[in-house]
Amino acid sequence: MEMNEQLKEKIKNMSPEELKDFQKQQCIFCKIIEGKIPSKKIHQDDKCIAVLDINPANPGHIIILPREHYMIMPQVPDEIISHMAKVAKALSSACLKSFKCSGTNIFIANGLIAGQKAQHFMIHVIPRTENDNLNFNLPKNKTKSSDLKELQKILLPKINQTLGIEPEPTETPEKKETSKQEPTENKKPTQKPNPEINLDKISNLFN
Repeated sequence: MEMNEQLKEKIKNMSPEELKDFQKQQCIFCKIIEGKIPSKKIHQDDKCIAVLDINPANPGHIIILPREHYMIMPQVPDEIISHMAKVAKALSSACLKSFKCSGTNIFIANGLIAGQKAQHFMIHVIPRTENDNLNFNLPKNKTKSSDLKELQKILLPKINQTLGIEPEPTETPEKKETSKQEPTENKKPTQKPNPEINLDKISNLFN
């Protein structure tokens, strides 16, 4: 008990860099990436590796891990998460062809409450077949339009801030002033055809 309290106090006083190193030392998946723990690698590059899950939801269950230690998705740099998404797409396609499966689930458990059990961020690619008894069906709860509008109001400012998008102006744009009519003397009168002019007589003058 005393050791746990000392450890908590030590962690509390760590700098972000020290905390990341400490987490990396304790992380099983970092050890897998370093080759200290054996695994069945199916892909590796300078940004990530992909291994077969030792406790698969279905045969061929793959986990894609960034080489650097990141706990949750918001910590992962854009270029790495973008690369991992491309790898997930390629591995999903390989599963469809290799296992003749009907589809794949590609998902991220981001945070403890969302079902994340590991301290290392990962993307799951799970081959799916009919009657495989995996349940990924989300409930369809009814909600009011006013509730959706309130959620939109809460989310939009943070989304714009995160993506660096300038919020749209809320004020009603001022109406453009209608251009003043030009003085009548400056306007050229529109010529209208004179109904008294006989076109046949005019044409005869040139015959």
